[in-house]
Amino acid sequence: MAETIALQTDQPISQPCKLHPQSMCPAFGSLRVLTRIEGSHPVMATDTGCLYGLTFVTHFYGARKSILAPTLGTAELMSGQIVEGTRAAIEAAAREPGCRLIPVISLCVAETAGMPEELLPRQAGEAEVVLVRVPAYAIHSHPEAKDVAMAALLRRLGDQDGPKEPRTVVLLGEVFPADPLVIDGVLRRMGVEQTITLPGRSIDDLRRAGRAGALAPLHPFYKETTQVFRSWNVPVVGGAPVGISGSYAWIKTIGAMLDLDPALVQQAAEEERERAQAMVAARPLSGRVFVTGYEGTELAYARLLVEAGAEVPYVSTSIAPDPLVLPDELWLKARGTKEVVYRKALEEDMSALDRYAPDLVLGTTPFSSAAKDRGIPGLYFTNQLASRPFFLSTGMAATLGLIRDTLDRSAKYREMQEFFAE
Repeated sequence: MAETIALQTDQPISQPCKLHPQSMCPAFGSLRVLTRIEGSHPVMATDTGCLYGLTFVTHFYGARKSILAPTLGTAELMSGQIVEGTRAAIEAAAREPGCRLIPVISLCVAETAGMPEELLPRQAGEAEVVLVRVPAYAIHSHPEAKDVAMAALLRRLGDQDGPKEPRTVVLLGEVFPADPLVIDGVLRRMGVEQTITLPGRSIDDLRRAGRAGALAPLHPFYKETTQVFRSWNVPVVGGAPVGISGSYAWIKTIGAMLDLDPALVQQAAEEERERAQAMVAARPLSGRVFVTGYEGTELAYARLLVEAGAEVPYVSTSIAPDPLVLPDELWLKARGTKEVVYRKALEEDMSALDRYAPDLVLGTTPFSSAAKDRGIPGLYFTNQLASRPFFLSTGMAATLGLIRDTLDRSAKYREMQEFFAE
């Protein structure tokens, strides 16, 4: 289930084969958000191999919740009893105490990926049953599987008929727990009455989201979910509160979109900009950094580092190009970034390592390890960077502090390389 290094091929490194796995199974992303919802008891429709691997990583990441599943080995898959077995698992899930939601997660096995939704119940006991299709051949990264899961839930549960909440903002993105609190504090000073963070733990938040005044995708890969909100005529805020210019523009856009008091909005925007500028002025970054990974937020991180003084010639990500990402790409290229690679492969990152000789690599486990072999500091993007605060000036301080400390240890990496080379 862990990210894997692509197999060797006869292709030149400039034309990598992108059929090789470059990240963990994307279904993990959907499980990660679906299992954490209170009252949710997932049912997984797949073969026993996938079930074992995915339940392991789900528990490893702290869901602390069992996943129910029909027994689907070779004999069962050939017998044509897929729907019947899945329905039985749904009935078992509905008997779990406090069950209010049963996501049925279908994976790559042809018989389960093509399961007819109309043959499944829409409700079991007191619980809503929602089919979430996350086959890896159609979904190429685990961030995008989160998007598929959220869109499926919102299409089914989002409430359009209740009273509107014009000064409620939906923050869309699985982020460090402190980030939504900090963002909420800034928005409330401007006149926003409440924020809803998705993915989250509350089914009621999913229902209320359809009545919100605006959607703010903190991450750019929530394409399907954003389309659901657009279909509800909920306006979408572009960008994210990242760095100096990004935070200022985002705050101003929220204020204009919700028709908030311009003086309060301007004050909040200027305060954030001044704090961020002061941080950079006090301890700017210096060095060449690669930002690579499969989280889908790599361009936003690169933008923050460039504003802080770093050189970022190369950025790669597992997500596809999208209008939500384009502003960051254009901003970076206007400030010296030479390559932005979507649907990246490890081979492309390795080739860039030869071309640009960075001082620090932020990347996947195999790429960070490859950098360390050369005496270059490397951080695993997912567990060491994406698991920290990131947004507004508070998150900026935490992120830049880690990057600065790692760059300062460059000499130690070279010493270790020289020691073990002797």
